[in-house]
Amino acid sequence: MIAWNARPSSGGISAHHPVEHAAKTASVQAYRAARTASAPQREANLRERAAVAKAREIRRVQREHAKLEERVRLDTESAAREAQKAALEAVELDARAKANAAEEAAQKAKRDLRYASRKARSN
Repeated sequence: MIAWNARPSSGGISAHHPVEHAAKTASVQAYRAARTASAPQREANLRERAAVAKAREIRRVQREHAKLEERVRLDTESAAREAQKAALEAVELDARAKANAAEEAAQKAKRDLRYASRKARSN
């Protein structure tokens, strides 16, 4: 008969009986021994994971460095193209200004010649 205030069984080992207590103690000791025995392997795994993470970080930094170099190269090329374009536009503008000045000088010379001819005819 089960008492009304009895705890339900957890299905695990309880420490109420001396045999159960000894079994639980042995189980804990076995766990600790297994953990101690596997410590070198666990440490090796941790070192391996750290090495993999470090290599991954190095590759990430290298990728970022390569992207930065590429961006700098593209910016430099773009700036060179812009400077070349600006220089070409300045040369074209100067040539147009010289052509306009030459055309204006030719027109002025024609006008002065007409005025001089008219003045010579009127005298």
